[in-house]
Amino acid sequence: MALTTAPTLEGGPRVDESVGARRRRVPTAPYLLLTAAVAILLFGMGYPVYWQIVTSFQKYGAMQQLGGKAPDWVGLQNYIDIATDPTFWQVAVRSLAFCVVTAAVTVVIGMLMALLMTKVPAAVRLILQLALLIAWAMPVVAAMTVWIWLFDRRRGVVNYLLSMIPGVDMHGFNWIGSSPALFFVVASVIVIWMSVPFVAFSAYAGLTQVSEEVMEASQLDGAGGWDRLRYIILPMIRPVIMIVLLLNLIWDLRVFAQITMLQDAGPQSTDYDLLGTYIYKNGVAGLDFGHGAAMSIFVLALTIAVSWFYIRSLLKEDKA
Repeated sequence: MALTTAPTLEGGPRVDESVGARRRRVPTAPYLLLTAAVAILLFGMGYPVYWQIVTSFQKYGAMQQLGGKAPDWVGLQNYIDIATDPTFWQVAVRSLAFCVVTAAVTVVIGMLMALLMTKVPAAVRLILQLALLIAWAMPVVAAMTVWIWLFDRRRGVVNYLLSMIPGVDMHGFNWIGSSPALFFVVASVIVIWMSVPFVAFSAYAGLTQVSEEVMEASQLDGAGGWDRLRYIILPMIRPVIMIVLLLNLIWDLRVFAQITMLQDAGPQSTDYDLLGTYIYKNGVAGLDFGHGAAMSIFVLALTIAVSWFYIRSLLKEDKA
């Protein structure tokens, strides 16, 4: 093949204009490095999701689990059953309300804690960070044991402290079993307490990236503390706020251990269920894996729907 040579400056390199030289080389190393991660994800997440989808179209009960009978293919019947089950929709709405409230309160408190850490002296900030780390690192079972003891109706510290208020008698008051509303108030307090450290540390990391020059310039221009927070700080750390809000929505939608342990210490009624415990009672404990799998697919679809707003914003940023 004949090669043509482009004119060059004196002393400069000669550039070949052949078809091979003009063709852009596609690097293969990044794709090879991603292969292992993709394979692990497909095996660790893809197969369970595939199994759930297949099981959701089957009648898979105790006999199928013991291996004495092959599962029957029932098509969309499991989905029809849960779609026409009013109790399931009550639990679903309750779970959505719970996750939205707890995630919003968690982000607000976490942001306030992060702002506090930027204003206090270094020694106080260190103590605050250690306290948050201890709360975050505490195992769920250990933390739930302490919280259940705090709200115990016979020996609970909460009832004891409230009873010290003149005219208030909380001795024997049952926070966990008296009503679903109080039950979920206690559950919300516990979930928020466990989630605030993550939001606080994430927001604090974002706040450390806010330029001091920009803050000083805005202060010289007459912007007050609220204006700086609203028009400078929050827009600059918006990606951090969005991701921690999304993660907390997903985590609180799938909350299970906290609700299960509270129910073990109190009522077992469906009125005290969220989606995680309701699916467990019907799909695992109730040995109706077909219905449980169909409800799990519903939760997966709900999680994707909740995440879609953030994913769409990421796609817009990539296009921009």
